[in-house]
Amino acid sequence: MKVLITGGAGFIGSHLSRILLTLGHEVLVLDDLSTGCYANIEEIDDGKRFRLLVDSVNNEAIVNECVSQCDMVFHLASAVGVQLIIDKPIHTIESIVGGTETVLKACARYRRSFLLTSTSEVYGKGIKVPFCEDDDTVMGATCRRRWSYACAKALDEFLALAHWIETRLPIVICRLFNTVGPRQTGQYGMVIPRLVRQALQGKPLTVFGDGTQTRCFTHVSDVVDALWKIMNCREAKGQVVNIGNNQEISIMQLAQRIVELTGTTSKIELIPYSQAYGEGFEDMQRRVPCLDKANRLIGYKPTRSLDDILKDVIAWEKAFPPR
Repeated sequence: MKVLITGGAGFIGSHLSRILLTLGHEVLVLDDLSTGCYANIEEIDDGKRFRLLVDSVNNEAIVNECVSQCDMVFHLASAVGVQLIIDKPIHTIESIVGGTETVLKACARYRRSFLLTSTSEVYGKGIKVPFCEDDDTVMGATCRRRWSYACAKALDEFLALAHWIETRLPIVICRLFNTVGPRQTGQYGMVIPRLVRQALQGKPLTVFGDGTQTRCFTHVSDVVDALWKIMNCREAKGQVVNIGNNQEISIMQLAQRIVELTGTTSKIELIPYSQAYGEGFEDMQRRVPCLDKANRLIGYKPTRSLDDILKDVIAWEKAFPPR
């Protein structure tokens, strides 16, 4: 098959590109390199089975051309990271909602299968744990721009599901929970690469808030394997599916484990949210996925532990220190 990956030069997209090439498919990547980078896909860019087109998913003519050439579309292009969302809320909303609308229109025109990578952020401030796909969502006030990302992604989901309901366009939505691994940057607020880099540089590990907030981290290899299987699962069409790991850890415990694995003498410092992101920032206390649907549809079970993730990220950061 020939597969289009929007945002394919990003962290997850570059890993997905590799697994598809390994399976024998052709890959076309559409990426404006605003948050992705060419270094992520340089080694696989052979101009034959892999091709990169540098442009925006908001360019309707280019998107139509790309979709018409491919058999299926993985839509990963999106603003990423809390810091970017806080700093550039206009870009966040326009790139997410406008880009998804453009890609979905093209998929509808050419009847191409479409997979949307959504986010656990859409659960908002919900307190029912674990989060199930049909749970109610609880969003913060619109004056808190932190929630613009969650609301934009939720609107993406509504739009994709509308195409399924009205025309049976084959779509599937995957809500990802804190995907981590080699090639992820800490530039936009991703906690593990940021803490690992601080530890390796002998700097204080900065934990935002009081450190009691918990997250579940998933190895990117588990995620991209699940994305491919979900895309090819007939029963998943028109469905929203959580993809993640249900091994829960507090951010303080995470920082302590990174200190242990890196052998650093760095201390852990607590930074108020107001200092990190500005006044009025709100966060989720827990974010744990229910994985029953993913297991039922594709037999999904995460295969890599948190220590596996941390060791891979540490090895990557040591091999490719930031310049």
